[in-house]
Amino acid sequence: MRAAEAVRDGRASAMVSAGNTGAAMASALLRMGRVKGVARPAIATVIPVPGAVPTVLLDGGANADCMPAWLVQFAQMGAVFAAERFKLDEPRVALLSIGEEPGKGSALVKETHALLSRAGCLHAAGRFIGNVEGRDVLSDRVDVVVTDGFTGNVVLKTLEGSARFLIDTVLGAMTSTEEGRQATAVLLPLLQPLNAELDPESYGGAMLLGVDGVCMISHGSSSRRAIFNAVGLAREMVLADMVGRIRESVADA
Repeated sequence: MRAAEAVRDGRASAMVSAGNTGAAMASALLRMGRVKGVARPAIATVIPVPGAVPTVLLDGGANADCMPAWLVQFAQMGAVFAAERFKLDEPRVALLSIGEEPGKGSALVKETHALLSRAGCLHAAGRFIGNVEGRDVLSDRVDVVVTDGFTGNVVLKTLEGSARFLIDTVLGAMTSTEEGRQATAVLLPLLQPLNAELDPESYGGAMLLGVDGVCMISHGSSSRRAIFNAVGLAREMVLADMVGRIRESVADA
């Protein structure tokens, strides 16, 4: 609460929290307030994609239940964030569904798709490319993936668990025999760059978009390196006037 008040009062430029996500979001909402016109804030999480620009997924868990108009706004804010964060001219924005066809998905997804398909819906912030499936989140097909907070959080936790399982399994196989250990000595230097690229601590945390101030939310188990990177990203977003750009995007909409 004190950190959010410091941002509100101009004594700080941003807040970074590795505490309870709900508490961090509530503090930002109660003390900073929402950007005028924003219905609900959303957590924008950067997902690394080897050899390509990372994917921005939102909402990552701020809003379990959503309305179509909120998802449209998430798309607008996510496009602005991706454009600035990764220097993209026209981020490709997609809606997470169970099929690429416009008629696939829940009632929420279908209605949101209809809204996003309208000409100029993203107001030049990005380009709507339709539906994508869960497998596309880790591909170079899309830059921003939009969904409700319940689904988004499940996707994030599933990816996190799958990555941990895969890494543990591969490391176990590489060290289970003498031949494997010998091969490891050759492969490890080649795999280190990939490991660094996939490491979530390289990004530090997720940004809460839609509140009237820069708020970074980090994982509760963040290391010193993760916090360092989260502070660096917060600084970058302040210098880029991310809140101001989102305010302009929402006003245009």
